[in-house]
Amino acid sequence: MPIYEYVCDDCNSKFESIRPMKDADATIPCESCQSDNTHRAMSTCFSKTSGGYSSSSSCSGCNGGDCTHCQ
Repeated sequence: MPIYEYVCDDCNSKFESIRPMKDADATIPCESCQSDNTHRAMSTCFSKTSGGYSSSSSCSGCNGGDCTHCQ
């Protein structure tokens, strides 16, 4: 099962959950405040290649998973 990232709109907490794809956008309570006012966040994938690092992010500041521009 995939790991999805979520953000709480009430307390701005970020958390992850392993869920079936069919439940990816279903309501999930925040791990910090238990609010149901959460949404799935856009995840960024980094991979190391023979030429360096590759990012799925469109941010030009990303550098191998250490990005201070688009957290």
